[in-house]
Amino acid sequence: MSHSENPLLPMRMAVNIGLDGALAALAVGASFWLANPAAPMPHPNSLPLAGAAAIWLLGIPFGLSRLHWRYVSLRDLVLVGSAAIITTIMLTLLMVGAGFSLPSPAFPFILVLTLTASLTVPKLLYRMVRQKRGVQGAAQTALLVGDGENAELFLSAHAQQKGIVPYRVTGLIALSEKHIGRRLQGLDVVGASDEAEAMLARLAQKPDLLIVTAPHFTGDRLQALMRTADALNIRVMRAPCLTKLAPADQQVALLPIAIEDLLNRRQVRLDHAAMAKMIAGRRVMVTGAGGSIGAELCRQIAGFGPAEILLLDSSEFALWQIDLEIKELAPALPRQTIVADVRNAPHIRAIAQAFRPELVFHAAALKHVPIVEANKLEGLRTNALGTQLVADAAAASGAKLMVLISTDKAVNPSSVMGASKRLAEMYAQALDVEARHKRQGMRCVTVRFGNVLGSTGSVVPLFRRQLAQGGPLTVTDPAMQRYFMTVREAVGLVLQASAVGCGEEAIPDGGIFVLDMGEPVKIVDLARQMIRLAGLKPDEDIKIKFTGLRPGEKLFEELFHGAEQPVPTGYEGLLMATPRFVDLAAVNATMQELAQSARHGDEAYAMALLHRMVPEFLPPPGLAVPRAAE
Repeated sequence: MSHSENPLLPMRMAVNIGLDGALAALAVGASFWLANPAAPMPHPNSLPLAGAAAIWLLGIPFGLSRLHWRYVSLRDLVLVGSAAIITTIMLTLLMVGAGFSLPSPAFPFILVLTLTASLTVPKLLYRMVRQKRGVQGAAQTALLVGDGENAELFLSAHAQQKGIVPYRVTGLIALSEKHIGRRLQGLDVVGASDEAEAMLARLAQKPDLLIVTAPHFTGDRLQALMRTADALNIRVMRAPCLTKLAPADQQVALLPIAIEDLLNRRQVRLDHAAMAKMIAGRRVMVTGAGGSIGAELCRQIAGFGPAEILLLDSSEFALWQIDLEIKELAPALPRQTIVADVRNAPHIRAIAQAFRPELVFHAAALKHVPIVEANKLEGLRTNALGTQLVADAAAASGAKLMVLISTDKAVNPSSVMGASKRLAEMYAQALDVEARHKRQGMRCVTVRFGNVLGSTGSVVPLFRRQLAQGGPLTVTDPAMQRYFMTVREAVGLVLQASAVGCGEEAIPDGGIFVLDMGEPVKIVDLARQMIRLAGLKPDEDIKIKFTGLRPGEKLFEELFHGAEQPVPTGYEGLLMATPRFVDLAAVNATMQELAQSARHGDEAYAMALLHRMVPEFLPPPGLAVPRAAE
């Protein structure tokens, strides 16, 4: 609501004008008494009224009548002080010009101080009283974790909340020891985050809540703090982003700690100059643009200034969502949005011929292991044959580079999803080897990595839904573990690998980039951590239920096959799997047979072909895989 629409604003302004005028008149009278106690009466007698009039007049350009006393800030007090100085100059000149002598040589300085004090002290007292009322009913105490501007802004926002806030901030925990002993807005810095356990043990009264105000406080340091707080039964919450703090007349809602913050790893240095050189001014096509990886690819690619971007996905809704994001993120970037299925060969070829992409990022795939296991031919048609169709169409239209997004499930696969992605890797490898040997044609870069937090079908959104329903959280097996990475980090490394891999001598024939996923995480530990983040206790408030392995699932995922030794690339976060590939003619022949068996609905023969091409593919126990016909 604007000022003109607020019916109470004129009344509040009138009250402010009246109070400031009265305070200014009192200050003028008091300054005469302070300057010359022997003759305390103002000369002339109308000077206090002149002081009030001056403040009323200056209140218009300085906005004094619109000040909200409860939310008065340092900037507001500077304006009040400036108005006091100008009023003093005006009254002094008026007295001298009218022939009245000053009560003492120090009168102008006394008048400035008196006016400033009379106009600011009541406002500050009013604010302090209102803030005290707000925290009197707070039953819980809280310590802030952070320092500098973020803590300062949070404290200011917290102090301006209406009504009774549920917690009272009693101190701060700094991020480094150098801040210990300092004060911020009247609160002591009681310790450093790295020594939180010892510091909290020393406190006479332990807080009920820790509020993290530093956005960059993540990873191992946050995990250590969470363990300490959990042992002491102290909740940990995160302050909202400083650019999203609620207005002063609304509640500032605390946020739960995101699981991504706990798993966030050390930031990898990326070669943004090389990425920009690869993308800037070129036409880029992204398949699966509406998915988690595809959408983040579109966001990051848009930031490097391509000539045009084509977003392709089979889901209209997912495509609409990312198109809207790119429109807001890069409104000047020309873009096309096309609903298409990567299995539709004529349509994909027509799209590529019309758009003429120079770079193609192929993220479209069926990724949910049990669903692909129940729809084997559809998984093969999308993941393997779809990759072949996109690659061939891109090469025929003159593309210089195609990037295939692969998965750790392609290593020693136990599922059709993983085996189909391995077959896609083999085709991309064979294409790249041929292009390198002929020194012409489209290069193919394959990037393999593990699970992405929060992606479609990921365990994290599933756990969040189950938590919202009161549990239980379902875990397939106590020993199951997976590699995890944030989507932003994964896509950044994909672009890094793409920039490295498009060089002439950057990688060996058929080499596959593998992202450094760090250490694997047990899924049951992830479940317990998410329960704790929700302020609940595992196995007490929320149960964990073990359901057994689903079709195609493995307890442990791998990033390298036994015949693929990891090789450093010289780039942080990127490894290389030594080549293990098949001749292009052999892969093409198998692809043709697979396409024919898929058209005829011959699932058994398709599985036999897949097993022949990917011999390490281990189907679930009890499933007999027929041999391919000779």
